[in-house]
Amino acid sequence: DNSVFYRPEREAQVLRSIIERNDSALKGKDMAHIFREIMSACLALEQPLNIAYLGPEGTFTQEAALKHFGHAVSTLDCASIDEIFHQVEKGNAHYGVVPIENSSNGVIGGTVDMLYSQDLKICGEVEISIQHQLMSADQSVEIKTIYAHQQALDQCQRWLANHYPNAQLKAVASNALAARLVKDEVGAAAIASEAALSFYGLERVAKNIEDKTGNTTRFLILSKESVAPSGDDKTSILVVTKHESGALFDLLEPFKEQGINMMQLARHPIPGVKWEYLFLIDIEGHQEDDKVKAALTEVEKRVLKVNILGSYPVAVL
Repeated sequence: DNSVFYRPEREAQVLRSIIERNDSALKGKDMAHIFREIMSACLALEQPLNIAYLGPEGTFTQEAALKHFGHAVSTLDCASIDEIFHQVEKGNAHYGVVPIENSSNGVIGGTVDMLYSQDLKICGEVEISIQHQLMSADQSVEIKTIYAHQQALDQCQRWLANHYPNAQLKAVASNALAARLVKDEVGAAAIASEAALSFYGLERVAKNIEDKTGNTTRFLILSKESVAPSGDDKTSILVVTKHESGALFDLLEPFKEQGINMMQLARHPIPGVKWEYLFLIDIEGHQEDDKVKAALTEVEKRVLKVNILGSYPVAVL
């Protein structure tokens, strides 16, 4: 039983305590990162964890996995978000890491679709600052083609138009795949992470080319297990409302009545159903909290469907 050894709520409590009590020359979060790795190594002695992420090696999703679990875990790179869910469902991975939203582009539709159709629980979250690097096998060669994930191309659109207006832009499955492709292609460059630059042995052409500073992606940790309260939690739900006037107000009113802060409200098409939508909602608190429990009970009476995706610690690092 994974939950015997890995307890997300307890780890969050320990890391928060380290940050609060730190009086060393190191910053609180830097000290917490050190203890994160110590806990990762200790956990590996008891039960090595296998973490599924969106590959290949060098993606931001892998960076998120290692930031959350530490470097002592084993990782399983997957070709798609769907595969991450399936690997955890089948037990080939203890946990999965998937992107859920980006501060520039909004929610990740493929992840919402899988959350709607699968039964996995959210047991954690992690945020990664997204800084895009332009790289190639030889920076002295003229760049005619640029590979990247479509989101990266969108996030660097103005920079690319100003610096490489004649380059052919090609969207691929991930930025790390883009880095792997250009390793052996003359005249090609990739937009990818610092980790991919190092992993694939490429040369930097330009640094931090994203159009907006502060670009951040939030990732979810997936599990088969629910998580106990940590003292600073959030709860994610998917809701399908009735097709009638005032349906959205009816959905939101119970949270207002209980004084519960809503951290996200995003509309998304219901997979396979034309012109019908669901809402992805994040609220403060744990589903075992009395106020949250009361609000969710009332919401269930007012809507067509509620799927509680999980309660989990707010990201610490």
